[in-house]
Amino acid sequence: MKHEYAESLPEGWGEFARFFSALGDPTRQKILLVFEPGEEICVNKIARVFQLSRPAISHHLKVLKNAELLVSQKRGKEVYYRVNYLYCAEVLKLVQGFVASKVNGEKGPDFLNIHDRGAIG
Repeated sequence: MKHEYAESLPEGWGEFARFFSALGDPTRQKILLVFEPGEEICVNKIARVFQLSRPAISHHLKVLKNAELLVSQKRGKEVYYRVNYLYCAEVLKLVQGFVASKVNGEKGPDFLNIHDRGAIG
């Protein structure tokens, strides 16, 4: 048993906690699912689709952006969002590889740091 992890997460796991925590809310999952690949959508349009207030949608978008699931660009008075599919795929690939190595009994590092592996800058 690795008692040290009762105190803190291994190096690099913090970003994964944010990633999966952001996905823990059904509304945020739905927000991600409404995007077509490469599509950019403004806050107002997302709010209309979900029939939620702009502040509520803005909160969900902020959580997704902070977790790097979304990227944004301001154009005039509007902010447009798009899904960061490359980052999402890389995170899931690293986590799947880590879990698979444990299933196969491999002893490897207990960290998953996407930035250290050169996947995303």
